Amino acid sequence: MPGIDRQPLRVVVLGAGFGGLELTTRLSDELGDGVDVVLVDRTEDFVFGFSKLDVMFGRLEPEQVRHRYEDIAAPGVRFVNAEVLAIDPVARRVETTSGAFEADVLVLALGSDLDPTATPGLAEDGVDFYSEAGAFAARDVLERFEGGRVVIGVMSTPYKCPPAPSETALLVHEHLTRRGQRERSSITLVLPLPSPVPPSPATSAALTEAFDQRGIDLRAHRAVQRLDPERHVAVLDDGSELPYDLFLGVPVHRVPEVVERSGMATDGWVAVDRGTLATRWPGVYAVGDVTSAGTPKAGVFAEGQASVVAEAILAQVRGQGGGPAYDGHGVCYVEFGDQEVAVVDVTFPDGAAPSGFLEGPSVELAAVKGEFGTSRIRRWFGQDWAPLS
Repeated sequence: MPGIDRQPLRVVVLGAGFGGLELTTRLSDELGDGVDVVLVDRTEDFVFGFSKLDVMFGRLEPEQVRHRYEDIAAPGVRFVNAEVLAIDPVARRVETTSGAFEADVLVLALGSDLDPTATPGLAEDGVDFYSEAGAFAARDVLERFEGGRVVIGVMSTPYKCPPAPSETALLVHEHLTRRGQRERSSITLVLPLPSPVPPSPATSAALTEAFDQRGIDLRAHRAVQRLDPERHVAVLDDGSELPYDLFLGVPVHRVPEVVERSGMATDGWVAVDRGTLATRWPGVYAVGDVTSAGTPKAGVFAEGQASVVAEAILAQVRGQGGGPAYDGHGVCYVEFGDQEVAVVDVTFPDGAAPSGFLEGPSVELAAVKGEFGTSRIRRWFGQDWAPLS
């Protein structure tokens, strides 16, 4: 990072998901008004990925899971609700719909964009349940659904939160059972991965057992290539077909277009130093789904990466050496239905195979997942919140 001799330090963070929120909170906690942080996001509120499922399956209303960025009251942090139009990594300058911002340190935390149009027929005849709008709209679709053939299909890899399609299959089973529609329905899950959660064989085994117990058909190592809206058939990459009455899809994930235009993407994503999350441009970092950092695209990994970048920035401000290297560790929570939750603790070491362990599933672990959400909202927004209240 280039030498910085003016105060306060100007930090521009693009994207207010797990990574952007954790980074700005850390800087505010440590430096207060001694840092000038601009946090830019095109949306007005933050929603946990698991909260989308809570709304989709009728547990909560949309307004109960939205956390408005305007409520952030962290010293030294200013939120700007704007679309990012252009990024110049050399000058560390960003053009937005709310004006231009120049930075001493620029951090990309823009996540990945969903592209339903990349799969023929998906936008016309499927339901994208991975976006906030799509998941919330899927609630009404499920309420109107009277039973039949349900196919949950993933279009390609990588995709955010690898356990989520499996969770959705289990929650669809629970939903149809509660409504007395399960006996006249079938559920098929199509995954391009060899197992539900390859980095954790124990988690994959537990999910596969749950599928077997509930009569859910898992089609692993297969991807959906297209939908035929006229025949209501999903065509897989091996040429086989799956008829459906309801298709719930995970669209193709792409690097945001503005990042592509900036020239920062290599092989589809932003390349970073695995230990520091630094890009090849001095003073420019990237964290989370927008990167090719070698970990799953999930919020907990973005949060961990943001902590490493925060330490590097703090060390620069204090004239100290570099901070700790990113260790690839993350903990995620997997819903099995019937109020049971499992905890997956996994580490992706640099240059080595991932390792981890599974705890649960159990009803008791639902409270652990709840505290995970509560603690983040308290930390990032200064508010009390319970995920299912």
